[in-house]
Amino acid sequence: MENLTLLDSPRPRTTYRQVLAEPLFRLIFVVRTMGIVGETLRITSLSVLIYTSTGSPLLSALAFGAGFLPQLPGSMLLGASSDRLRPRRLIAAGYSLQCAAAAVLGLLPMPTLAALTILAGVSVLTPVFNGATNRLVADALTGDAYVLGRSLSNIASAAAQLLGLALGGATVAALGAHPALLLAGALNAGCALAVRWRLPNLPAPRATPGKVFRASWSGSGRLLRDQKVRRLLLAQWLPSAFLAGAESLVVAYAGQRRFDTGLDGPLLAGAPLGMLIGDLAVGRLLTPPARETLVVPLAAWMGIPLPLLAADPPPSLCFLFLLASGTGCAYALGLQRRFLDAVPPENQGLAFGLLSSGMMTLQGTSPVLLGAIASRAGTGPAMAIAGGAMVITAGWMATWRLRRRAVIPDLRRS
Repeated sequence: MENLTLLDSPRPRTTYRQVLAEPLFRLIFVVRTMGIVGETLRITSLSVLIYTSTGSPLLSALAFGAGFLPQLPGSMLLGASSDRLRPRRLIAAGYSLQCAAAAVLGLLPMPTLAALTILAGVSVLTPVFNGATNRLVADALTGDAYVLGRSLSNIASAAAQLLGLALGGATVAALGAHPALLLAGALNAGCALAVRWRLPNLPAPRATPGKVFRASWSGSGRLLRDQKVRRLLLAQWLPSAFLAGAESLVVAYAGQRRFDTGLDGPLLAGAPLGMLIGDLAVGRLLTPPARETLVVPLAAWMGIPLPLLAADPPPSLCFLFLLASGTGCAYALGLQRRFLDAVPPENQGLAFGLLSSGMMTLQGTSPVLLGAIASRAGTGPAMAIAGGAMVITAGWMATWRLRRRAVIPDLRRS
């Protein structure tokens, strides 16, 4: 039986230093990291503001969901814009829009529904800006450098989210939610200015002609009908969604287990810290063939530790299990080149927008589904179900190689 990740020829090894030496990627890397800090700060501050004014945990949770759930429709209806407009103008406009939203939320008292509507409106357009950014990365980096660039982006994203959460908590505690929202807006403004001043005014990519709505819808349909692309999308969407659902139960899990006050914070940091460690180790220490060979084992490893939480282990082991699960997220590095090779060049921006928006949408949906399970079965069993779903997904990915010649004959492309 042929292996899914067998390569025709060895690939040269690349280092993080070489990737960061590329000026275009370095600019995108710094700006995106700062933007994620601002986005996390904005969503966290708004959630606190809504909970303080309404006392409703549901409405507070919707502040998080409103930043995720509308992204998939936005990608499928507007995603073709990523392949049609000049990237500098488009990306700068995206950060400017986020800055304006944070400023309005921070300066103007408004009903909760209006605040959530503003957040959802920005979310609808987010895949367009993200698609343009990811397309630039794919143009700037080739071969294994592209994979390591994605690895660095993942590491920075996890670190930026942790920083945004910490900064949000400290700023809200010291100054209040409204000043925290203004700080988020200032970070987004800095991103917009950096893009406007430092990013070259590159031409718009060539794209399929036609109206944006029609091109976005038909292009998304073509991508989803392509079995290779659809499989690679689902393989990146599903495990991350199940992990997000498990993470959403950590606070309730600590409460049900009656852990000491304050332990939920370290437990919440377990999976993101594991992501940092996993991406750094897999991206830095393993060769390209090894990364691709370990896709299925690492995807399965994401789920294996979570059922152990149902056995009521002590807090230290709970942290280690969540940490271990997070390290498995590095499986996705072995899929990056496969995905890039499977996508038509004229639809790269749309495809990247679809990838990120689908991931965000499922990460916003999974906590609701697992929360419903936890309300009946308990948080430990619900987290165990999430882990089992990850293992099942890995098993499905392992079956790809059984049909390699008939279904995906070009997976050996480099």
